[in-house]
Amino acid sequence: MFTGIIEAKGRVARLEPKGGDLRLLIETGDLPLADVQLGDSIATNGVCLTVVDLPGSGYWADVSGETLAYTTIGQWATGQPVNLEKALTPTTRLGGHIVSGHVDGVGEVVERHGDARSERFRIKAPDNLAKYIAHKGSITVDGTSLTVNKVEGAEFELNIVPHTLKWTIMDSYQPGTRVNLEVDVLARYLERLLLGEKAAGTSGGVTLDFLAEHGFTGR
Repeated sequence: MFTGIIEAKGRVARLEPKGGDLRLLIETGDLPLADVQLGDSIATNGVCLTVVDLPGSGYWADVSGETLAYTTIGQWATGQPVNLEKALTPTTRLGGHIVSGHVDGVGEVVERHGDARSERFRIKAPDNLAKYIAHKGSITVDGTSLTVNKVEGAEFELNIVPHTLKWTIMDSYQPGTRVNLEVDVLARYLERLLLGEKAAGTSGGVTLDFLAEHGFTGR
């Protein structure tokens, strides 16, 4: 698990196709690796990657075909900057929100403009994710925990302060930039719970009759 508070910016050092999937080397820059061991997780542009080798200045990770299909990794190039965050510990301050590192889909920056000292971004999410994005709710964009300022259909707006622009890769975003999106994990589980027995392919779920029976409505 992660918090969505970016610890450092790294860069893609190598990309090696491996039998249909990919192995990549990430140089970690200012991210300290003294406490990182093989098998640990590091969120890389919001994607939870498992460390398989530690050559000293970074880490190697394997990327499955599933991850390539649902993230931007398939379009990464050598030298590309990436956001980095090590997995949280029991003593970590939860300054952002609970982030799993399991990307839900790829969005696209459609607009960017200045707003005093901040920058405003409008991002279009895949249509199937729109229902999980709420005004003043949380969303993860390339691993960064952010607050949604406005929602219109599948598009949402973000107000990014100078500190976030400096310490993440967001200052490089322009219209057309593709980004990894992870919706609030609580929204995903809430939807599943509301399905009730329908989630298992049987009847059930939360209905008006169910709510009335349990005293939640006046029916």
